[in-house]
Amino acid sequence: MDLIFCGTPAFAVPTLQSILDHDAFRVRLVITQPDRPAGRGMDIIPSPVKQLAESRSLSLAQPEKLKNNAELRTQLEAIRPQVIVVVAYGRMIPQWMIDLPPLGNINLHASLLPKYRGAAPIQWAIAMGEAVTGVTTMRIDSGLDTGDILQQRELPLEPEDNAQSVTPRLAQLGAPLMVETLLQLGAGMIAPRPQESARATLAPLLTKEDGRIEWGRRAEEIHNRLRGFQPWPGAFTSFREKSLNVWEARPSHTPGRKLAAGEITEENERVLVACGEGSTLELITVQLEGKKRMSARDFLHGYRPVPGERLGETAKSSPA
Repeated sequence: MDLIFCGTPAFAVPTLQSILDHDAFRVRLVITQPDRPAGRGMDIIPSPVKQLAESRSLSLAQPEKLKNNAELRTQLEAIRPQVIVVVAYGRMIPQWMIDLPPLGNINLHASLLPKYRGAAPIQWAIAMGEAVTGVTTMRIDSGLDTGDILQQRELPLEPEDNAQSVTPRLAQLGAPLMVETLLQLGAGMIAPRPQESARATLAPLLTKEDGRIEWGRRAEEIHNRLRGFQPWPGAFTSFREKSLNVWEARPSHTPGRKLAAGEITEENERVLVACGEGSTLELITVQLEGKKRMSARDFLHGYRPVPGERLGETAKSSPA
């Protein structure tokens, strides 16, 4: 099966590797995003998919745009792929690419569609407190993750999982699923099923403000958002007119008191913060603007919050 692979980040690498390792497929071209500056030094770094493609001496393209790219269109039409595989490529696929291969454009999406359509499905599934997530292979259409479902696999989520720990597990779960999907699709053994759009939820691109803690939420909800929004935008609030990043926290079973949302209390050298509906969040590791990460105990001893003092009263941006 001649195919073209479109992908960019580390999440896409296991799928490309699995396809390359299977003798039923021939990857005629890899399309990935142009090299971008990254890291503290902002060095120009090739994408993980490009690095794998170059290590296997594959033909590579890094177009800035797809929709009106006549040169790329001519190149793909000359290849005449049976299928185009898309995994976390990072661009909308134009209609001319959708129409090109007879088996369609097949996407690996990191959620159990129709839940969490959009750019950040892993993060939002965790942030919303889901107990199970998974991966879906689907046929791309002109909508945003609205195409017919081909196959799905589930992944249970543990209470302490975060977006960083779940992402590689979903990538490893999705790689053999894509191989299985392609083989069965080529053999005519899959019956695509339309998504139930009434059950759809959205997972929009994260913004910095998504990380700002709203202390009026329940402690469990704040904790879920902290887990989901790792490594960025994280979870942050403010303390004495400075930003305070919360790196680790957990809901506390301490009986709730009638305190204002965001009010800090101390109990046996534990830092507790009042949240919505009488719930309480225990801070574990924090970082005050301009300072290193510290334990909540060190924060307590160093800054000695006074009774009635609240987090988030003067909101500022998250520290870099």
